Amino acid sequence: MSDNRYPQRKSPRLQGYDYTQSGAYFITICTHKRAHWFGRVTGGAMVLYPLGQIAVDCWNAIPDHFAAVELDAAVVMPNHIHGIIVLPGGGAALGTIIGAYKAAVTREARRQQSAAPDTIWHRRYYDRIIRNKRALERIREYIVSNPARWQATRSYAT
Repeated sequence: MSDNRYPQRKSPRLQGYDYTQSGAYFITICTHKRAHWFGRVTGGAMVLYPLGQIAVDCWNAIPDHFAAVELDAAVVMPNHIHGIIVLPGGGAALGTIIGAYKAAVTREARRQQSAAPDTIWHRRYYDRIIRNKRALERIREYIVSNPARWQATRSYAT
């Protein structure tokens, strides 16, 4: 039974789109309350904290757990991760992959760090379907240059 006292959240997913089909996807996953748990930007480069290294290692392990999934450019930032995931089609849905990734980071953080945060991740993630080679190149450049832009757009280096 629906409770009409609360507004219905609008899904950020493209209505009617099959997220298991072959294609490239630009993903952004943020930390809970945008907390800077993964590292800091110094001199335009990321310096990873232990939790940030866990995020990198788990990201790189995605193809080990999902057959034929490919990874492209990615960067872990202080409070989010950007990456490109290429699905072969007919396999796991994008949401399943992201959910498994977030769970793996949380599990490994708790295993390695006694002071791991209770909630690491923002509830949702953001995706953009990459529709052509030109868009892919633009997004790759955005990801690679993210640490330098972080420094330039903030008056503090956390």
